[in-house]
Amino acid sequence: MKIALFSDLHYPAIDERISGLLEARSAFYEKFIDQFLKVDAELHVSLGDLTNYGMRHELENIYSLIGERREFIHVLGNHDNYSMTKNELLTITGQKRYSSFETEQAIFAFLDTARELDHECWGGWMDDEQLDWLEHVIQNSEEKPLLIFAHHPVHNTTAGSERENGSIHPSINMRSLLHQKKGIGMYFNGHMHCDSIVKEGNWTFVQTAACLDQPAFRLINIADESITVTAIDVDDETLRQNAQRIYDNINHFTHRADARGEHEHRNCEVSLVHASTTV
Repeated sequence: MKIALFSDLHYPAIDERISGLLEARSAFYEKFIDQFLKVDAELHVSLGDLTNYGMRHELENIYSLIGERREFIHVLGNHDNYSMTKNELLTITGQKRYSSFETEQAIFAFLDTARELDHECWGGWMDDEQLDWLEHVIQNSEEKPLLIFAHHPVHNTTAGSERENGSIHPSINMRSLLHQKKGIGMYFNGHMHCDSIVKEGNWTFVQTAACLDQPAFRLINIADESITVTAIDVDDETLRQNAQRIYDNINHFTHRADARGEHEHRNCEVSLVHASTTV
């Protein structure tokens, strides 16, 4: 099974009075989404902050580009929840706030770590109901590989997650839940806008950079003996120029020149035979 994912797309509202900005936005997002959806995978995933401020027209515009070409799951990010309630947002998208499903190869869980209409705190949070649900998913996964997809990282795992607002709030003891996993677990997140892969016990944490900073996405391939994660660059100079024009002229987004990680923070292989991770 293959899963394609990106994070922190930040499709923005723009000031159309700025020369060339409307054209740059159209060209960048149309090209990037087209390349992403061309990837042969059973599932395509956004790890949150699909939009820059959660405005209705931002959401409708990016969903019009995605269309119904692929099976698409959008986990909620903090930026997605700045303008509308979660109920309003989910009514528009038809997505679920959190969910899970199982195949012969693995179990997949999609979390909601975003606060609602909170413009002061951009860190992650999960309510007791969702935490109870997640504990049930983990316990019932037993030895079967479990892949979790969320916007915010677990505190003090991937790069930047130790910072204030850089993770799910540290008062939520995610490790106590994750440590209940008997077999291989993988946790995929965005939020901190830089590539990072960290191994901790039987868990591998994979963080993906923002698309404007680094036009790229990742492909997860689940095979019988291993799970591989591969970074795929959308290598196009015009695309990068359009990205720069966008991030230089929008609010609520700060460009990271250090977004791109070294090879070991962009690609990994997790063995399902010996329960070890190699790069």
